[in-house]
Amino acid sequence: MAYKTETVAILGLGLIGGSLARALRENRFSQRFIGYGRRLPSLEQGVALGVIDEYTQDLGEAVSAADIIVIAAPTLVAADLLDEILALTDGHAHAPLVTDVASVKGNLHARAQRDDGTLPPNVVLGHPIAGSERSGVAASDARLFVNHRVILTPDVGNDPAAVDTIAAMWTATGADVVQMSVKDHDTVLAATSHLPHALAYALVDALAQSDASDDIFRFAAGGFRDFTRIASSDPVMWRDIAIANRDALLSAIDTFGEHLAILREQVAASDADGMEATFTRAKTARDEFAAILAQRQRGH
Repeated sequence: MAYKTETVAILGLGLIGGSLARALRENRFSQRFIGYGRRLPSLEQGVALGVIDEYTQDLGEAVSAADIIVIAAPTLVAADLLDEILALTDGHAHAPLVTDVASVKGNLHARAQRDDGTLPPNVVLGHPIAGSERSGVAASDARLFVNHRVILTPDVGNDPAAVDTIAAMWTATGADVVQMSVKDHDTVLAATSHLPHALAYALVDALAQSDASDDIFRFAAGGFRDFTRIASSDPVMWRDIAIANRDALLSAIDTFGEHLAILREQVAASDADGMEATFTRAKTARDEFAAILAQRQRGH
């Protein structure tokens, strides 16, 4: 079946939801944008900035008006919203497409799955790998997703046309759309996103409680700034992500802990060869990663 795309409802009008609305409007993927959320000032600001055309704080009203519903709320809230949306649309012959932007997919999949373990045809879970330490609709940017990956985690229960429509939505923003399983997504994101955020928060927290914290932060150089930038991200959002993806994050933390313990032993023993080998392997891997990113940029 074909799906309409004229009206998009953004549930949770922050950086990601606002940027998506801006991008879809700029690229004329959709014509009408409705905001939904609990924070009235954000919704009013969204209208004032031209990010959305109108807003409502009635979920049923937003759902009934939309062709595509994008859940852009924090991870745990997103799961609750998905429950409410499915209850509102259960049995409807022409239910809107439902997708999300959450950093964890397993908890949403568990909420949405039917008795046979599959997702409804119209629920296509997704995650844009883009963001900023800034937050709120005022920080939204129509080019936020350009040259960034968006991961979709389609399910055997999904209507292929629904998957294609959500993929087309993200492609319209300038993103590269890829697909993987829910499990693979959560494992990869635990290692590449959730663990680095946890480490940045832990490092800044540890240094802030040091007796020498004033001098540490006064004389911190660029490396510290670059590594800890993400510790300025929304603590509530990352708390929820850690809870939702607990098992995969714990595994990533344990793996990192093992490698950190090896490095500690090398430092304690003044093991120059061992440290150089560790640092060389890391540099080689990081340089290869940088080359991949550069090639991706040139491809656009």
